Amino acid sequence: MAGLAAAAANVTLTSWAKEPYPRFPDSGPHWRSTWDAALTVLAGNVKKVPRYDRPMLMEGAVYPGVWMECGPQEALVYAGLRRFVPQHEGQSSPLEVARANHMAFFALQREDGQLPASIKVSGEVGYGQIQMVVPIAATAWELVQLTHDEELLTTAYEACGKWDAWLRRYRDTRKTGLVEGFCTYDTGHDNSPRWKGIPNRCPDADARKCPPIVTMPRLCPDLSATVYGGRVALAAMAKALHKHDEAARWAEDAETIRRLIIEKLYDPEDAAFYDLDAENHFVRVRGDVITRVMGEHVLKLKIPRDRKIFDDVWVQQLHNPKAFWTPYSFPSIAIDDPSFVRPIPRNSWGGATQALTALRTPRWMAHYGKEAELRELMHAWVTAIARSGTDGGPGEFRQQMDPMTGEFTRADPSGYSPAALVYLEFVRRLGSYQR
Repeated sequence: MAGLAAAAANVTLTSWAKEPYPRFPDSGPHWRSTWDAALTVLAGNVKKVPRYDRPMLMEGAVYPGVWMECGPQEALVYAGLRRFVPQHEGQSSPLEVARANHMAFFALQREDGQLPASIKVSGEVGYGQIQMVVPIAATAWELVQLTHDEELLTTAYEACGKWDAWLRRYRDTRKTGLVEGFCTYDTGHDNSPRWKGIPNRCPDADARKCPPIVTMPRLCPDLSATVYGGRVALAAMAKALHKHDEAARWAEDAETIRRLIIEKLYDPEDAAFYDLDAENHFVRVRGDVITRVMGEHVLKLKIPRDRKIFDDVWVQQLHNPKAFWTPYSFPSIAIDDPSFVRPIPRNSWGGATQALTALRTPRWMAHYGKEAELRELMHAWVTAIARSGTDGGPGEFRQQMDPMTGEFTRADPSGYSPAALVYLEFVRRLGSYQR
């Protein structure tokens, strides 16, 4: 708490935006103090990096940088909260920050089309894994729709098209049309049983190289879903740019990979999506990979087969209290999966419920008609955060929690941007339901 108080002391709130507070879940004072603390965390995490000259929203806590897996989406959520964000003299607006969290990746793209996995305050730019979840093409397109920024549109379209080509060239070595995972960090699943026995990084910190392991590379449903979502966004961008033939091609390519995900990486017996290893065996670890497939709307409810798959996955996995629908959903590994890791260590995608997964839930739950369940999840999260403070102080903002108790792992300091965004965005959404 001392660090948070010091940060708050260094931030002068010169004026409030039009709506300083949403409606809170109840009238307790900890809701408002936690709201202010979350804004303070985000303001403190907006920083410049040596390789890009505009302020960006950092991951925060023990992560001094921006990762493609999550940084563009986090800044997009921050931009969506702009009417609640205090105006600081000389500080970039949330819209400017969101733009920088995209344009930095495009500016640092290699000539061969590879986008960096991370951009750090140390000056290091990482190219040793692909580390993608929410497609940067999709968040860039959403930001363009919000800002009508023509430069962002043209830059994103060109950069994301080159990135798609790089992935086709280097991450489809088995020529299946799907996307391959080479290492743990490709999916950002640190310390996950999904990747047991597989190196964290690609050999020689080169994302083009797969480790010489007989079961590698793997066909990954979540990486493939990210590419699907990116192609859908590229089709929309092409249409906006009046490139109608290219739009049709992107839409066709998106549909091709969408069908392949379902045909090759879904197991109807378990109602789960799995990696398929190089020996054509499923890696049967039920994890939040499933939510990532849903996040890109891979299943189309108007298609009877897809509707049945969604219903089966929802009942048997995502809304099953014995699997993923825990009191604090969604754990990174199903609680009834034999590989679930207990006791929960820090930075564990082996069972802990992660703030990043929570932040992604609005991207798919309402789309699939699960608004009531989304409200339940959001209320659980904001309640857990608001009560997490020490010595009667405001709630704190940490990476992960126990899916059964809602207790946050305290090995690392508070100040994690995704958790602060979860609190602000979920309180905002809950307040809008109450109006």
